[in-house]
Amino acid sequence: MLRQPKAVWATAGASVVAFMGIGLVDPILPSIARGLHATNSQVSLLFTSYFLITAVAMLITGFVSSRIGGRKTLLAGLALVVVFAALSGMSGSVGELVGFRAGWGLGNALFVSTALAVIVGAAAGGSSAAILLYESALGLGMACGPLLGAVLGDMEWRYPFFGTAVLMAVGFIAITAFLKEQPKPAARTSLLAPVKALGHGGLAATAASAFFYNYAFFTVLAFTPFVLNMSPYKSGGVFFAWGVLLAVFSVLVAPRLQRRFGSLKVLCGSLLLFAADLVVLGYGDHTTAIVCTVLAGAFIGVNNTVFTELALGVSDAPRPVASAGYNFVRWFAAAAAPFLAPKIEEWTDIHLPFVVAAVAAVTGAGIVAVRRRALTMEAEERAPQHATEDGVTAFAR
Repeated sequence: MLRQPKAVWATAGASVVAFMGIGLVDPILPSIARGLHATNSQVSLLFTSYFLITAVAMLITGFVSSRIGGRKTLLAGLALVVVFAALSGMSGSVGELVGFRAGWGLGNALFVSTALAVIVGAAAGGSSAAILLYESALGLGMACGPLLGAVLGDMEWRYPFFGTAVLMAVGFIAITAFLKEQPKPAARTSLLAPVKALGHGGLAATAASAFFYNYAFFTVLAFTPFVLNMSPYKSGGVFFAWGVLLAVFSVLVAPRLQRRFGSLKVLCGSLLLFAADLVVLGYGDHTTAIVCTVLAGAFIGVNNTVFTELALGVSDAPRPVASAGYNFVRWFAAAAAPFLAPKIEEWTDIHLPFVVAAVAAVTGAGIVAVRRRALTMEAEERAPQHATEDGVTAFAR
């Protein structure tokens, strides 16, 4: 994995920063609310606008990259992130910040959806090393994003946005310098190809289950900082530990569990355990909430890996097309959860958002159980075989 061309390292390094942007605002959500005189539900729209645009953009990423090439798509995505991250730091109102985060989401969608294909195409040593490098970048980014947000955000809530813009600009320069344009696909991808791919029963079931799972996932990511109500440093430490568990269980633990028990059993069990963790998080005291937040990273790491492997292998659609259709569905839940969780708290109490998230996770497990026949051939036969051969699973975002 370490003997890779500079182009691969440049893309992987930019991927770390791209994934950092997802959890970057976690520790500073309360600070942003105070700085812009906004409510919790208004600030949570930072996630909603980001992931709503990301979901829609999944329909155009393949269309764009198949026409202008992977390198230009990466650079376009990075340029958009640089511009909109900097504008986010200069926002004068929560409305402006929400709008700029939407533009950031478009750039991130273009970059992240193309990065894995570029790394695999440019890597030495086969796809297994490339995928492991990509997963490592994802885990490192998810772990370090909250930490960077805490360190910079403790001084001023605007600084994490400027910091991201600078790091992505460095990534832009590195990719410009080291990554050569790769051959364009033989066939161009149509705008409707990801939607048509969802006509496959197995892929549709995977996307539907992942939709409910992602609602639970992003309830933890976007709503828990308000519940913990800690300083940026302390909140960043909690989500750093969360991200470390996510990375370890995604890269190291999930493949081993799949080889021993099979993908579907692992997925159902992890979703149910995640649901139990959410209920305890919602009704426990402050210390219990911290422990359960960190522990959620383990279940999320396993779920993300197995879900993505299913999405990439359950149908006969090309991997980029299947991934786009799958992500198109699941990111809508990532947009809904940050908006609905604070609203549910306003309408009821602070416990119920976690109960709703737990029910969503159980629903995801139920879909996998009911649709197991549509998933069995790929999930139970091909996935463990791939895990044995590759040692990793594809975790694309």
